[in-house]
Amino acid sequence: MLPPKVIMSPVDFSGHSETALNAAVELASCFRSEICLVHVVPAIPKLPSPSKIFSEREYEEQLHEDAQKRLDELAKKIGKGGVVVKSVVATANDVSMELLRAAEHNNVDLIVIATHGMTGWRKLAFGSVAEKVVRLATCPVLVMRIHAEEEAVDPVKRDSVGASR
Repeated sequence: MLPPKVIMSPVDFSGHSETALNAAVELASCFRSEICLVHVVPAIPKLPSPSKIFSEREYEEQLHEDAQKRLDELAKKIGKGGVVVKSVVATANDVSMELLRAAEHNNVDLIVIATHGMTGWRKLAFGSVAEKVVRLATCPVLVMRIHAEEEAVDPVKRDSVGASR
């Protein structure tokens, strides 16, 4: 496994995922690995009756375009540090399963994913994307335990070896 050739970093554009992305970029810089950014857009269910006001397809396409634009911006910033980056936008109701499919499809050697330490009844009721990825992934998973009060550092402010400027 080591050194990993492809490191996947799931991105939901939150501060938590940025923190995990920073770790992935640092690892990629050290191992000369490729980064695979993955964002999963939630599937929009079809409305029961036709509506001229709201088009699910157009809305979903717009979500995809916006996500791709944001991933392309991240990829461009990370690429300036010499790391090769590719991005994937997928659609699914089950985010963790889609992340696992993307990992398999892109021959990922390591997944770097964030969690903010959800506990208690919320974890039981909603589950955890990171937990499911850890249980079902066929490659190693690095889980960045992130507490709600922690701030993310922008990946742009990191040099090619991941140190803050």
